[in-house]
Amino acid sequence: MEEGKRQRQVAGVLQEELNDIFRRFGLNMMNGGMVSISSVKVTPDLLEARIYISLFQVKDMEAALKKIDDRAWEIKKELGNRVKNQLRRIPVLHFYLDDTLEHVFKMEDLFKNINEQDEAIRKSQDNEENTGN
Repeated sequence: MEEGKRQRQVAGVLQEELNDIFRRFGLNMMNGGMVSISSVKVTPDLLEARIYISLFQVKDMEAALKKIDDRAWEIKKELGNRVKNQLRRIPVLHFYLDDTLEHVFKMEDLFKNINEQDEAIRKSQDNEENTGN
């Protein structure tokens, strides 16, 4: 089902405000890595928000997510203060790990390995042709 205009607007506001809140609370740098809000998806009734957290070079991802979950009430309170004039009700916040970056790195490694194997096959074929002449 396609996301409605209001859902996208609310998600955009939430993402912008949450990124700022994370910076203010010091949650954007954790365990030697960067933390950011990669996307926000809001349910059609605007009562729940799924916040996807992107972790870059964070050593313990589960601990980082737990730290964010532990401060969820504080984050929601600050969010409520910021958007109280734009929303009637502050959505329930659910935090999820966004592993898109991890998949990108895995895909890059796979492509790199495939290219290296192709190159090795080409070199061995070239060597066979040169020694056969």
